[in-house]
Amino acid sequence: MTLEEVRKFMEENKGNDEVKAYLQGLVSVEGVQDFFTQNEDGKRWLDSERDKHLNKGLDTWKANNLQKEIDKKIHELYPEETDEKKQLRELNAKIETMELEKQREVFKNKALTIAADKKLPINKIVDLFISDNEEDTVANIGRFEEIFGTSVQSAVEERLKSNGYTPPNNGGQNNQPQNLNDALKNYYSEKNKG
Repeated sequence: MTLEEVRKFMEENKGNDEVKAYLQGLVSVEGVQDFFTQNEDGKRWLDSERDKHLNKGLDTWKANNLQKEIDKKIHELYPEETDEKKQLRELNAKIETMELEKQREVFKNKALTIAADKKLPINKIVDLFISDNEEDTVANIGRFEEIFGTSVQSAVEERLKSNGYTPPNNGGQNNQPQNLNDALKNYYSEKNKG
């Protein structure tokens, strides 16, 4: 009998109980295990089925448990703040704010002192010059002094130009009278020339 004839017989007699019993006797647990452990195609199929089952189980576990595990670890690493810790944190923040204000006041006094020494009019705008440290505060005042001085100088020069006053140039000689007697002499000598 050929393989084709066996197939044809099986197709025709697939409903026969004797044929079913015979075929079930051919397939055993040991036979299936041997097929999946020794046959390469069987091994690949079994591995893919295992992967599918494992991935499905992993996805189910993630959906049901992963967020709980993450929350548990976060709570373990970063425990909730107790009232005492909260009060301590708030007090530390207040102390830090007070220290910054005190430091700012020291810098403001230093800035006002320097401005007064340099005769700069910054009493009302001194807060603009205060920085995080003394060196920067002093540097800011120095920059203001330079800019303010340049501005005042250019304003003075502009005003002198607009008035048109030119001081007399008499070759370095001083013809101004030293007293009333000299002034009268100059007056009468000028009158006699003319």
